[in-house]
Amino acid sequence: MSGRVKVLIVDDSALVRKAISTILSLEKDIEVIGLANDPYQARDLIKAQAPDVIILDLEMPRMDGLTFLKLIMERRPCPVIIFSTLSTSRSQYAMEAFRCGAFDVLGKPTSAADLKEQAPHLVRMVRAAGGSRISTLNGAANTRPESPVPAIAESPSIVDNRRMILIGASTGGTEAVCQVLAALPPNLPPVCVVQHIPEFFCAAFVDRLNAASRLDVRMATHGEQIGPGQVRVAPGDRHLKIRFNGSDRSLCLDNGPKVHFQRPAVDVLFNSIPEDQCGKVVAVILTGMGKDGAEGMLRIRNHGGQTIAQDESTSVVYGMPREAARIGAARHIKPLHEIAAGIVQLSSRKSQPTTATAIHNS
Repeated sequence: MSGRVKVLIVDDSALVRKAISTILSLEKDIEVIGLANDPYQARDLIKAQAPDVIILDLEMPRMDGLTFLKLIMERRPCPVIIFSTLSTSRSQYAMEAFRCGAFDVLGKPTSAADLKEQAPHLVRMVRAAGGSRISTLNGAANTRPESPVPAIAESPSIVDNRRMILIGASTGGTEAVCQVLAALPPNLPPVCVVQHIPEFFCAAFVDRLNAASRLDVRMATHGEQIGPGQVRVAPGDRHLKIRFNGSDRSLCLDNGPKVHFQRPAVDVLFNSIPEDQCGKVVAVILTGMGKDGAEGMLRIRNHGGQTIAQDESTSVVYGMPREAARIGAARHIKPLHEIAAGIVQLSSRKSQPTTATAIHNS
């Protein structure tokens, strides 16, 4: 898109509407084109102003935000950032918002100081949303092909206890990761996932992945050993690393500094692999804003690992995969519905040394 990003703010709190508007109006490339106190007022503004991005509260009078989100995605799909008071007990609402096509979810801060700290992230998210593919893909859920990707049949040749599969994702990734895991066979080498996700609904995310997958999907725990057929997901606000001791691989969680504004960070996971173990790794970067994971992926590739990045046409935000392709970290660039098969193929044969030149499909 060109020009300024046009934003509509929908919230029943006048204080919140004013606070968000003040933050965004300081940016030359962002224009707040309307403030609405409920979905009915928002509907009229959408028709009149055609916003590029909508910031939407979930709890409002007359019509709740989740119902309105579904209507937006059915009638005039555009990037919707959920900005609402959320908690662990309400995490299912956040997951439902992602299933309905929300661009991303942010929890409302509890103080002015917290909002000020959150402001740069909100601005980055609005910019990313303005350049995203939600409008053409009709939401994250529609990055899937018209027919569901068939689950890959179990094969005794797949399991290789020496190998590991590492997956990193951000914006749009909750649906992308779910699709990839749902297609993978149960007898796969161990899998570790870093998804940029707020701490309060990480458990709901993991439960959904486990329900969709034939693998054993759980939240990673510190010191746990990981083996074939297991998927471990980094908890919110904790970095995930792999520790090697002979043939054993254990998980390490810590609350070290944020990397690329993120904790957990994909680069932290990727960079935890020793150089002599990189050749046994398949590293994957899915949709997401920013560049987290690209440098770590390049390191893995340069030391003999296999690497896959999601392509632009199926990425909600072509940020992290774009950076991986740009610096030559991605040996394979695939649409989302082909990534599971790519993982299986690369996990069931001996890794070949790779060069630092990416292979582009487009």
